[in-house]
Amino acid sequence: MKNHVRTLRIEKGWSQAELAALLGVSRQTVNAIENERYDPSLPLAFTISRIMGRAIEEIFEA
Repeated sequence: MKNHVRTLRIEKGWSQAELAALLGVSRQTVNAIENERYDPSLPLAFTISRIMGRAIEEIFEA
C-alpha cells in the first residue's frame, strides 16, 4: 500500500524514532511502513492519521 508517512513525518521535523515513540511502535516499524514493506493495522493507521492531523485517505492509497 502506498503511503505518505515519510513526507508527512519530515514536514513535522520528526525522526523515525520520535514518530515511533508517539505511535507506541518501534523505529523499525516506522521504517517498514515508510518503505512500503509493512501495511499497518487499521488501529495503527488511524493513530498515524490522528497524530499527523490528516484524513486517513490523505496518508494511505490503495
